[in-house]
Amino acid sequence: CSNNYGPYQFPEKLIPLIINNALQGKDLPVYGDGKNVRDWLYVEDHAKGIDMVQEQGKLFETYNIGGHNEKQNIQIIHIILDTLQEMLPEGDPRKELVSEKLIKYVTDRKGHDRRYAIAPDKIKADIGWYPETCFEEGIKKTIA
Repeated sequence: CSNNYGPYQFPEKLIPLIINNALQGKDLPVYGDGKNVRDWLYVEDHAKGIDMVQEQGKLFETYNIGGHNEKQNIQIIHIILDTLQEMLPEGDPRKELVSEKLIKYVTDRKGHDRRYAIAPDKIKADIGWYPETCFEEGIKKTIA
């Protein structure tokens, strides 16, 4: 499936790491050039997809549950920074910490895949499942 994200995700993962580091004014590590592509799926949408497969899927069939939401890692970071700036109230001292100046490019690990993606078309065609949460809305729910 796609990369899941949402509230209470393990803090070492990209999205919670960027949110937490930005709010603390810490470096935002970006591996390589930041153009690695991942497909993202909000956790509640994933759970609903699993439920629909269990209830409506064909026996012995395989369904890829995907977010239909491919983004570069650097795009994710910019979306998070913009969303934090939008959501933090005026006068909150963390608002001044949240900045693109925190972005630090670091050496990518050898063999790091440039793109992870799946073909989730079958689940939509067979059982009508499609993610409900757009990425930006999912980020807001994750931050809140």
